[in-house]
Amino acid sequence: MSSGNTGNYMNKFCNLSTNGTVVNILLFLLVTITFNTVSAQTAPFKKGFNLAGWFQQSSTGSIHLKKFDKEYFRRIKELGADHLRLPVNLHFMTDGSPDYKPDDLFLNFLDQIVGWTEELDMHLIIDNHTFNVTQNTDTNIAQVLIPVWTQMAEHYKDKYNNIYYEILNEPHGINDEKWNEIQLKVVEAIRLIDTVHTIIVGPAGWNSYNNLKYMPVYEDKNLIYTFHFYDPFIFTHQGAGWTDPSMTPLSDIPFPYDAADMPPFPDELKNSWIESSFNRYGLEGTVQKVHELIDIAIKFRDERNVPLWCGEFGVYMPNSNNEDRVFWHKTVSSYFDSNNIAWSMWEFDDSFGIFEEASNKLFDHDLNVELINALGMNPPPQTEYFKRADTTGFSIFTDYIETDIISSGSASTGILDFYSTDYPYDGSYSVHWTGSDRYNKIGFNFIPDKDLSVLLNKNFAVDFWIKCDVAAARIDIRFVDTKTTNDDKPWRMRYTLDGSALSFNNQWQHLQIPLKEFNEHGAYEDGTWYNAQGLFDWTDVDIFDIVAEYGSLENINFWFDEIKIIDPSAVNVSTGEMFPSEFVLEQNYPNPFNPSTIISYSIPDDDYVTLKVYDILGNEIAVLIDDVIKSGRYKTEFDAQGLSSGIYFYQLYTKDIRLTGKMLLLK
Repeated sequence: MSSGNTGNYMNKFCNLSTNGTVVNILLFLLVTITFNTVSAQTAPFKKGFNLAGWFQQSSTGSIHLKKFDKEYFRRIKELGADHLRLPVNLHFMTDGSPDYKPDDLFLNFLDQIVGWTEELDMHLIIDNHTFNVTQNTDTNIAQVLIPVWTQMAEHYKDKYNNIYYEILNEPHGINDEKWNEIQLKVVEAIRLIDTVHTIIVGPAGWNSYNNLKYMPVYEDKNLIYTFHFYDPFIFTHQGAGWTDPSMTPLSDIPFPYDAADMPPFPDELKNSWIESSFNRYGLEGTVQKVHELIDIAIKFRDERNVPLWCGEFGVYMPNSNNEDRVFWHKTVSSYFDSNNIAWSMWEFDDSFGIFEEASNKLFDHDLNVELINALGMNPPPQTEYFKRADTTGFSIFTDYIETDIISSGSASTGILDFYSTDYPYDGSYSVHWTGSDRYNKIGFNFIPDKDLSVLLNKNFAVDFWIKCDVAAARIDIRFVDTKTTNDDKPWRMRYTLDGSALSFNNQWQHLQIPLKEFNEHGAYEDGTWYNAQGLFDWTDVDIFDIVAEYGSLENINFWFDEIKIIDPSAVNVSTGEMFPSEFVLEQNYPNPFNPSTIISYSIPDDDYVTLKVYDILGNEIAVLIDDVIKSGRYKTEFDAQGLSSGIYFYQLYTKDIRLTGKMLLLK
């Protein structure tokens, strides 16, 4: 009941009391109790999706924030979704033991997302998805959950209306009694800080509907109970490689069961639990059985008088028939709807998602219309996608990986941080890469694939800034084309960056490499190397990679910034910037600073330029520039080692202009 409704009912109560009518008072109490009962059985949202994979990263630095934006959320809402579940590797977004303090950058990203849903009047479930399918839930996990969630509650206690805290996704390998004890402690810890936001609680056993009955009766009434539904499992997970044993060999299981359509059972799965399920499928693969299993959750809801939400349900796409997959979703979602059970489909845009298989996942071209209709939602009109050649340049990374590009690298070791604040060349962030094994890479996957043939013929170039702290370092940058047929290969065009030639000296350097200077390298597929055959296709480019081709990056640090494909004739070769139209002296960054800071400035024409630093008394402290400078935008580092805290001035001047800035050194 909202605070507004509470006030109205209290006014009625006072009026009834004044009349002294006991019967009316009892009637009022009965109405109030009935209102709470109905309200308690219904979640404040109905249909939604899991944005899986987006925040399920090993660190904040690996999140691709621009994968979605507010406009994309608006389009999801137009489908008919009123809520989103955001799975987050929440424990990895902290500084770790013992404090588990959430990373400021993570909170910044999350605040943006919460803001979008709030503006669109959508609900957002922050799902703590820090779990491993192959590892049991730690019986000491309260030592992580309590500090993580109390700090999250502290951050959000006075903010936003439509957010929910889901304590932990799919606890498993831990007995119900122990998990329920842990979950209660977390709820109580959150409530010491935040009494407003609703908490999502779920049972052990992978959030199974069968384990709901073992959950305690909570005194806290501001809770929603969750369960997951993937039955019959051999249908919904056929082809899944993460089960034990792997279900990869299993395919073409129909739903509902039809003896004539059943495939032969794979020999490699015989004598396993999967074979037992396969043999029972005639009983388990029916609409009636699906309804009976969901009824277990409904019975729990009705007996406990609590709101219920199915946080996950879905069918793995690769090995299932689309018609059967659509029918299963209709069977499950319509039964949820008719029984007032809110649901969130797993997932939105991947192998359990709502897009056509092996598509570009473009909203106006690739939606699985039959599936969305089966969910009782509203797909927009779809049109055929036609790839057109790029005729202008575009950005790949500028503070963020750009929209319509997906991180696709394999930097599984070391550090890959897309939001490094170690003096980025421009803006707030650069890419920092270190410690990766040989052949690891930073990948930028173009969605959809790019036709760069026109840009190749117009002499466009890859333009970026690079910094490295080892002179002899050596890496490749490369384009990889699209494998279009079974006989085709993912062919590569590469350019080698040799540290000795570039004089890597831990300073930013500007590189501009024409597309025509890339050389065909070959292809690697399924463990086999194929030498170059002149088959690289510039009309069908899939990926841009930065690769540790020649050895590991142990004790080698690389930074990359402002990665673009540009027209060199329109850009200053020295700076990588469009030619500036006026003198500009920017505020130094960071400010305050210690011990060094970056001063940025722009020069419209070639000129003799001086840049000096003075103390507050006007004494000259340092001469940073005193030379002829070509037109462009520049950055210069000022190192204040040995200087005292205080205010300093920096001045840029030529024979015609004089610009001054103020900065603060704090030690």
